[in-house]
Amino acid sequence: MTSSPVDRPRIEAAVLEILAAIGDDPGRAGLASTPRRVAEAYAEFFAGVGVDASALVRAAAVPAEPGRLGELVIVRDVEFRSVCEHHLLPFLGVAHVAYVPGERLLGLGAVPRVVDAVAARPQLQERLGEELADALDAGAAPAGVLVVLEAVHGCVTTRGPRQVRSSTVTVASRGVLGDTAARAEALALIGAPREPRPPLPRR
Repeated sequence: MTSSPVDRPRIEAAVLEILAAIGDDPGRAGLASTPRRVAEAYAEFFAGVGVDASALVRAAAVPAEPGRLGELVIVRDVEFRSVCEHHLLPFLGVAHVAYVPGERLLGLGAVPRVVDAVAARPQLQERLGEELADALDAGAAPAGVLVVLEAVHGCVTTRGPRQVRSSTVTVASRGVLGDTAARAEALALIGAPREPRPPLPRR
């Protein structure tokens, strides 16, 4: 697994140019640390550039005991944030990941890690779902994969149409979960009501 390191000095220089280009003074007190802060944020936002997500899945997949595979595994409500490649504005949402095991099971903690890796790069929501499905399919060889993403996009809520209540849902499927009936069953389970969660204990 490799990733491309972010060139922070180059980002800082670019931010200085942007601030000057919009007519503000990059040297004033409120903006003096902005280039550094943006570079730090971009290093986090784009940490997934160059990461092989299928390798992350492969490393987390373990052989299943015969007869103990289960019919369907669903990990719901995995929060993610990504950056739209068209305007470099964030989009925030949740991922629901379902798979039908083949001969290997995926550690449940690996699902959020893979979602984070694929989301941490300039993205489109449609491609994000497809790349997640491809990574799970290639890394764990399941019988089927379904990825449902629901997200709110900064490029829709803060500019142009400014539709602050709008969200976007995308679906990507592979294998047996591409079948209409199987996909409908998985989608129904993903959308099933959640039990209220108990409050976290106070420290």
